[in-house]
Amino acid sequence: MDIFKRISEYQAESEKLGWTGTFKEYIELLRQDPSPAMTAHARVYEMIESYGVEDIGGRKKYKFFEQEIFGLDRAVEKLVEEYFHSSARRLDVRKRILLLMGPVSGGKSTIVTMLKKGLERFSRTKRGAVYAIKGCPMHEDPLHLIPHELRPEIEKELGVRIEGNLCPSCQMRLQTEYIGDIENVLIERVFISEDNRVGIGTFSPSDPKSQDIADLTGSIDFSTITEFGSESDPRAYRFDGELNKANRGLMEFQEMLKCDEKFLWNLLSLTQEGNFKAGRFALISADELIIAHTNESEYKSFISNKKNEALQSRMIVMPIPYNLKVSEEEKIYTKLISQSDMRHIHIAPHALRAAAIFSILTRLKETKKQGMDLVKKMRMYDGEEVEGFKEADLKEMQNEYIEEGMTGIDPRYVINRISSALIKQDMQCINALDVLRALKDGLDQHPSITKEERERYLNFISVARKEYDGLAKKEIQKAFVYSFEESARTLFENYLDNIESYCNWAKIKDPLTGEEMDPDERLMRSIEEQIGVSENAKKAFREEILIRISSYSRKGKKFDFTSHERLREAVEKKLFADLKDIVKITTSTKTPDESQLKRINEVTKRLIDEHGYCPVCGNELLRYVGSLLNR
Repeated sequence: MDIFKRISEYQAESEKLGWTGTFKEYIELLRQDPSPAMTAHARVYEMIESYGVEDIGGRKKYKFFEQEIFGLDRAVEKLVEEYFHSSARRLDVRKRILLLMGPVSGGKSTIVTMLKKGLERFSRTKRGAVYAIKGCPMHEDPLHLIPHELRPEIEKELGVRIEGNLCPSCQMRLQTEYIGDIENVLIERVFISEDNRVGIGTFSPSDPKSQDIADLTGSIDFSTITEFGSESDPRAYRFDGELNKANRGLMEFQEMLKCDEKFLWNLLSLTQEGNFKAGRFALISADELIIAHTNESEYKSFISNKKNEALQSRMIVMPIPYNLKVSEEEKIYTKLISQSDMRHIHIAPHALRAAAIFSILTRLKETKKQGMDLVKKMRMYDGEEVEGFKEADLKEMQNEYIEEGMTGIDPRYVINRISSALIKQDMQCINALDVLRALKDGLDQHPSITKEERERYLNFISVARKEYDGLAKKEIQKAFVYSFEESARTLFENYLDNIESYCNWAKIKDPLTGEEMDPDERLMRSIEEQIGVSENAKKAFREEILIRISSYSRKGKKFDFTSHERLREAVEKKLFADLKDIVKITTSTKTPDESQLKRINEVTKRLIDEHGYCPVCGNELLRYVGSLLNR
């Protein structure tokens, strides 16, 4: 690809999107499509919705967030529906500061960054187009040019709402440059850009002694006072504060509750009335969504101070907890690793899963539900079925603790420990045991965990190790079973013959003698027990298999070994149990004979070709499972 050609095309595209015209021409644009007159809150919601919304089991999933935010569907749905959607409809919620509150490395900053980048892209689309008075330092809404007395009539005619007043700069320019001729005031299309300080402002607290309120509201330009003669002349004022530049878009307050009080009081008028005080001017209108983020301890300290009650009542607090799904946690680690210089390192299958199991266990709270331990709860949260528990039990557990997910190990700690292990040992491949060992070694150096928490976390590392042991055995089981594929298919067909006979109250023929005999209950149960089918549930399971066979037959399809995932798993486990001695000998022998060596090579090849292992971690897995089976 020609880099400079692509840059040139991008610049040409930007020029093509540009538009400049008079206020009269802008009004004609609004007659055709009133969407440019939407509020900043509505623009953010429209941007999120433009990426698509999925309805999954009565819950909404917003595709805008799915590339960066994992496992926070409930929190994101609440955030979008209760704040962005409501404020887009001009409900009173838009007059509140949005405060994202949650633990470190939980995704608060990522959400804000996504919203900013999303707005930048959206402003380049037809639906998200933003128009402003040309030359206005605050990129002001052109409709502010319309006198207040005429607004109700024009709102009705155009199907828009007009809120706010002209900024001091535009008021003066209207009289001096345009001699009051509103019709010919120049309007231009602007593109929201954090780099160019258009529609996005960011305020970060620093030393209260040195930080000036001018960072928010702009400042007097002392070099021009002698020229213009007054501090209240708009030409002697720089409208370059973060609140000025965030007009028409989004204002981010980083670590808002660490700010000095004088900075926060400026927000009271802005949120409630849509204006703020700057210099020696009347109140300045601003249409912007204010979004802040902080951690839980800062928030608790803030609300305990009675002086903050006025500001507190003007906030909508949205908890952003840690993710509680193992499979989603894996995606977080994969994303963080892809952004680092560790991409060349091969990470063995299940290595990140083992770390995710540990992390999720540290975040979960013990449930009062009888028979449900943390591991079962973790599995249910991740969408797995747990025998004896239903969907209603999952919902009950999710609502049991409001604060669940607000504590525990954060993703950055896990990535830091993996990085440490890689750098220290100069490895080209890292497996689950390496990761768990690195996590364990790092607990002593973790600055914020107590001695009691450390003991709990060590126990969770042991649990994660046991879960990985099961996964490792399963990998070898699958690879070995394929080496005995014919045996697996024979066992599968044998099971189908027996359940068909059982469900139809018929006899079955012995494949060797041809004699009729009863269905082999022992064989059927030995397979069904592998996947936890209870004695009471066996009839329903067998009937469900027959219904599936019948359905396949009607469609002219063959019901084979791959047609039913749970039955396939049961057959593989049964065969693996029958072959256990062969597997033990093959994986643990130091001097394999020719047939054993052939089997090892077949299994290793399958692990590499189909399961994502490299020669190093594939051979390590074989040795490790051999040692497990020999214990």
